[in-house]
Amino acid sequence: MSESGSIDTPSNTLAPTGKHKPTTRTKVIEQGTDYLNAIGSDQICGVCIDNGGSCCKGCRNLADGIGCKLRNTSCTAWLCGFLRYFLYETELLREWESFWKQVPGRDYREDYTPEHFTVRKTLSPHNLRLLGSELAEDLKALAESKPRKGYIIDLREQIDRSLDELTIWRNHSKQAIARKNIQLLSRPFHRFHRALEHYLNDTLP
Repeated sequence: MSESGSIDTPSNTLAPTGKHKPTTRTKVIEQGTDYLNAIGSDQICGVCIDNGGSCCKGCRNLADGIGCKLRNTSCTAWLCGFLRYFLYETELLREWESFWKQVPGRDYREDYTPEHFTVRKTLSPHNLRLLGSELAEDLKALAESKPRKGYIIDLREQIDRSLDELTIWRNHSKQAIARKNIQLLSRPFHRFHRALEHYLNDTLP
């Protein structure tokens, strides 16, 4: 969906599996940040930061007024519950995860990724900032309507946990429970769901 209200519906942006292609650590970080910027991650992250829930809190590479001083593949690939949910609902989560599985040397808040390596798939952004904006507006409205401190952060963690369960559980009935939990937790995202419906309708063959 573009800023003007139209929806961009590009085909699968992962290059097809095939020959290994040379890439660099810097390039995959740039591809990841461009991808997240295109879905409006800054708008979604801003809500968590305003509610005291920055994912970067306590990191030695974080500087006041500057942000991250040392980008790495690990932090670029990592998604919070809200960003994972966004990609899950837009059917892009598998694309994201498949890309980062190729990148070696990821660790917690740092990486040992070599400067040069090869990949089979590349990642290109989808312009979905309006969808991201709608989710951010839903989260802002929830933060204002729920006076309990930490509500937004708790919601983020509950969604993240349900998405983990959906991935880990192999039993179909348990997976159905996880999907139901995600639906219940995301029920207040009214603006996002309306925009999502338009997006998914436009991506149908």
